[in-house]
Amino acid sequence: MEDTIFALASGYGRAAIQILRLSGPKTREIIQSGAEQLPAPRSAKLVTLKNQAGDIVDRGLLLWFPGPHSFTGEDCAEFQLHGGAAITDAVFHWLKCFEACRLAAAGEFTRRAIQNGKMSLVEAEGLIDLIDAETDVQRRQALDQTLGGLSTHIEQWRSQLLDVLMLVEALIDFSDEADVNPAIFNQIENQLRALQKEFASAIQKATRGEQIREGFRVLLAGAPNAGKSTLLNALAERDVAIVSAIPGTTRDVIEVKLDLKGYPVIILDTAGVHKTLDIIEQEGIRRTLREADRADLILWLEPVQNGVSPLPDEFEPFHDKVIRVGTKVDQSNVLSSGLNVSAINGSGIDILLDHILHRFIQGSETTFRENAVLTRARHCNEVEIALVSVEDALASTSSSNIEFIAEHIRLALKAIGRITHSVGSEEVLDRLFAGFCIGK
Repeated sequence: MEDTIFALASGYGRAAIQILRLSGPKTREIIQSGAEQLPAPRSAKLVTLKNQAGDIVDRGLLLWFPGPHSFTGEDCAEFQLHGGAAITDAVFHWLKCFEACRLAAAGEFTRRAIQNGKMSLVEAEGLIDLIDAETDVQRRQALDQTLGGLSTHIEQWRSQLLDVLMLVEALIDFSDEADVNPAIFNQIENQLRALQKEFASAIQKATRGEQIREGFRVLLAGAPNAGKSTLLNALAERDVAIVSAIPGTTRDVIEVKLDLKGYPVIILDTAGVHKTLDIIEQEGIRRTLREADRADLILWLEPVQNGVSPLPDEFEPFHDKVIRVGTKVDQSNVLSSGLNVSAINGSGIDILLDHILHRFIQGSETTFRENAVLTRARHCNEVEIALVSVEDALASTSSSNIEFIAEHIRLALKAIGRITHSVGSEEVLDRLFAGFCIGK
């Protein structure tokens, strides 16, 4: 972090205003070189920006954030200039002339904030989720994580583990002292069981957090010409998929993102499932089955005039997440029991969407109130490790093996610590910030 970094925090190109950020040890020197004087900390000042030759680059607002009271913890500044490619290029050229001053890498401002203790790793993950949020529920979840909701909960787990470890260490170090009551074993066991319950509950709800962040996956499946592509187009309200009476028209998986009352839903159109010798169709069916395994909900479509047929053997493993839907009701007076829709005249579409939404939101509001959503597989993996360690510690209490209890608790502490602090994991940081924009 010896370099001073800069980047646009707004989009490149023609706009009313563009925001350029600076962070690093040369920030003060650079500001004084181009704007002659520093504004008051955290205040905006109208300045004339000049380059090394004394030529005016632009006139705009300058904000000065001396470290450590800044986003990154370093000296920082922001220029609010007129938006335009020529101005951007001129400012970049001016900044690059300073030694050890360079364009920031993706997410480098936030990475420095983490390394300087201004933000936890889960808060940074929430920040990128907030930037990427496309629905209101995604925004709410990401904002809670960015503001420290998950960090607070994890810190409580860490504190509870430390309390238990303190009791165990007391038994180890002062077992010959009169004030170390054997009843402490019961206290240790009770606290471990409470943590076991909390970890198990968090893991159970982790799927919900990931669904909100990534989208609830709804697979349209059925035999050829069951109306899958037509229904996809109706749900998307545009022509996304080719519709044809020729069987096997859909060969690959087509995805469409929907915003259902603030909840992110991904609808997937897939190849018709049937017996075929066509190699390309067989590959399409294989991909359908792969997506069926990943899907959160499967809509099995059948034209109502065909009646209800048994699910294909390949879909039996997924029967608990299948909803059967009768299609093409506009072509028949005979309705099947359950859901019936027409993608042509819109009959039953709203009811179908309500069913999808009901499946998605079950338990979501409870999750939001508790503010303890594990939104990524990384979070869940670490809590699973902590849960196993706590269960191993509980197993050791029956044999009164104090040293083993202490070691298992330390392993649980390390796992919980990795969620918020990335304890020595540069790979985790590299993967996270690869998804950030340059100016963040």
